[in-house]
Amino acid sequence: METMAQAWLRVRWPLLAAIGPVAFGSTYFVTHEFLPGDTPLWGSAMRALPAGVVLLLIARRLPRGRWWWRSAVLGTLNMGLFFCLVYVAAQLLPSSVAASLMSLSPFAIAGAAWLLVRERPTARVAFAAVLGGAGVLLIVGTATGALDGWGVAASVASMVLSSIGAVLMKRWDDGTPVLTVTAWQLVVGGIELVVAAAVVEGAPPSVTPTEAAAFAYVSLVATALGFVCWFSGFRHLPAGAVGVIGLLNPVTGVALGVAVGGEALTVTQALGIGLVLSSIALVNLRRREPSPSRRRSDRPGSRPLGPLRPPDAAPRVPVPPRHRSP
Repeated sequence: METMAQAWLRVRWPLLAAIGPVAFGSTYFVTHEFLPGDTPLWGSAMRALPAGVVLLLIARRLPRGRWWWRSAVLGTLNMGLFFCLVYVAAQLLPSSVAASLMSLSPFAIAGAAWLLVRERPTARVAFAAVLGGAGVLLIVGTATGALDGWGVAASVASMVLSSIGAVLMKRWDDGTPVLTVTAWQLVVGGIELVVAAAVVEGAPPSVTPTEAAAFAYVSLVATALGFVCWFSGFRHLPAGAVGVIGLLNPVTGVALGVAVGGEALTVTQALGIGLVLSSIALVNLRRREPSPSRRRSDRPGSRPLGPLRPPDAAPRVPVPPRHRSP
C-alpha cells in the first residue's frame, strides 16, 4: 500500500508544474479586463522585463559560453514573441476562448518532444491528450463571444512557438538551475520587447494605479512564478505529461470568466472541464517516480552508480600484489 511519503514524491512535480498553467490562465482575464489594449508591445515588455530582473537578482548569475546564444533563442521563443502574441490574443478574444485555444499545446509539445528529444508519447499520454482535447473542443465550441480571426492566429502561433521553446529548454538541460535559465530568458525577451515597442509604439504609455497593480500581478505572479514552476515540470517530467497539465490553462480562464467576468457557463462547457481534469488525473496519478539512481544516471554527463556500501563500512585498502621468489 502506498504511503503518504511515496504519494507526495509521485505528485510533487505535477503539482508544481500545475501552478504554471493556472497562473497563465489568469493572465487572459487580467489583461482583458484591466490592461490597455492599444500598446501590446509595451504591455508585453512590462510583463517580461521586471520579472526577469527580479529573478536575475535572486539567481545572481549571468550566462556563460553557449548559454548566451541559447538564452537569446529561448528568450525569443518563450518570452519575446510569445508574450506579444498572447497579449494581442487576449485583447481580441474572450478569456475563455483565448485560454482554450492555447490548451491545444499538448499536441504541439508532444510532436516537438518526439522530434527534438526523441521522447515518444506513451499510449496513456496520447489518450489523455485526446480526452483533454475533446474537453477543449467542448469549451471552445460553446464559449461566449465572437471569434476574431487575427486573435485566433495570434493564439495558435504563440502556442506553437512556446511549445518548441519549452522542448528546446529540456533538450539543452545541463543542470543549470531552472530559476537561473528562466531569468535569462525573461531578460532577453524583455529587452527585445522594449526595443520593438519603442520603434513601433513610441514612448511607453502612462498607467493608472489599477493598471500598475495589474501589471505587477501579471509580471511577478503569472510570469516569474508561473514560468519557474512550468519549466521545473519539464525538467522532472515527460514533456507529454507536462503538456497535458497545461490544459489547466483554459479551465482557469473559463473559471475566472464565469466567476468574475460575468461570462455564461453552459452544461457542455462544464462537461468539457470535467474531461480536461480527468485527462490530467489519468496521465499523472499513476505515474511512477523513478528511483534516485535512475534519475542520476539519466542526467547529462553522469555515470552509473556503483554498488552501495553501508555508511559505517571501513574503507577499502588496496592490497599490494604478492611476488613469488624464483
